[in-house]
Amino acid sequence: MNRRDLLATSAALAAVPVLARADHHEGETDVTKGEPFTCDFAPHFGMFRNLAGGGNGDDGLMAELEFMHAAGFRSLEDNGMGGRSVETQEKIGQKLSDLGMRMGVFVAYADFASPSFARRDDARWDTIVQKVKDSVAVAKRCGAKWMTVVPGSVDQQSKDESTGKWTRYGGARLAEGFQTANVIELLKRCSAELEPHELVMVLEPLNWYANHGGAFLQRSDQAYALCKGVGSPSCKILFDIYHQQITEGNLIPNMGQAWDEIAYLQIGDNPGRKEPTTGEINYRNVFQFVQKQGYEGILGMEHGNSEGGAEGEKKVIAAYRSVDPS
Repeated sequence: MNRRDLLATSAALAAVPVLARADHHEGETDVTKGEPFTCDFAPHFGMFRNLAGGGNGDDGLMAELEFMHAAGFRSLEDNGMGGRSVETQEKIGQKLSDLGMRMGVFVAYADFASPSFARRDDARWDTIVQKVKDSVAVAKRCGAKWMTVVPGSVDQQSKDESTGKWTRYGGARLAEGFQTANVIELLKRCSAELEPHELVMVLEPLNWYANHGGAFLQRSDQAYALCKGVGSPSCKILFDIYHQQITEGNLIPNMGQAWDEIAYLQIGDNPGRKEPTTGEINYRNVFQFVQKQGYEGILGMEHGNSEGGAEGEKKVIAAYRSVDPS
């Protein structure tokens, strides 16, 4: 599942139910009700639609949030929050507050097809800064602290002036150092819009091999260098474990090297980009490392379900119970 698919797609904290037993199978744990996870995992809307049973519209979203809370989750991730109505954003923010849950990332700006950061274009840069500025209001409505920014593609493209579209791997290419300098300059401008509000844009390295060929930001060391270059508390790293397993592997050492600039984590197993235990990543060890680091942030569940229907949704919850550090 790629990001585009994902984009398309009142109990207080003290009143958390303890693990219960399912009625239909004696001795079987009911994964739909449980104590809070040790790690602050954040599902997205649609992940538990069948089990929540809330239907469509805002009522369905509220039902999903209530279900997530009852199952032990204490945060939500919603990449598409910026595209929701003001009324819905406010409802989600209020519901999260009522449940004692946090809001994870939403996408403030994402470009996968053109060198929007790497190549200087004053008019386009003004538009990007305005999008980030507009995201401040979104963040305040839903109670978010973090927002994702994807800094476009490498400058290895040409633009068809008749259509306005970019064609990958054509035209002149700026040297990598000049591209990096441009990206840092624009990120500094974006950070200046967020700093007064104590909000954080998180930069996500993306893999070229399965999902986002040509993305400017690919590696954890590259993201680390950008954040050091920007030098702002409002510019940090979103370390997506799925993407970095594909791009570079060596997950725990690389996270350790970049740790002081990592503000947010995302999850997905490989291959397939489904829940933990479905692929090659040893998520139990990864989460134990994260816990030992004293991480108090959110871990976004940015993946699909390996199986459909209510049983598939239960499988997702059970998988997280199996890898959550205790």
